[in-house]
Amino acid sequence: MRRLELGGWAVIALVLCGLAIPWFLWGSATVVAGLPLWLWWHIGWMGLASIVFWLFTKRAWGIGIETDATDSSEDHRSTPPSRSANGGEQP
Repeated sequence: MRRLELGGWAVIALVLCGLAIPWFLWGSATVVAGLPLWLWWHIGWMGLASIVFWLFTKRAWGIGIETDATDSSEDHRSTPPSRSANGGEQP
């Protein structure tokens, strides 16, 4: 199920990116309320993109980057990183 959800969000991201530039309005001189139609497209599209991003943060933030369920990540956080002689972390 998570893989299907990941694929859905990837498709949504591609559509949002692909239609961010209104290719079909190039060469159009249509003006609405004093602004070119392509500018209205951008205004509306950025509004839609921000709503989709808000939904993404509420429903799917972190999807596709989860660690394996058997990984005990809490053990990694409780152990401080070892330091080299220079004071930085060792590789």
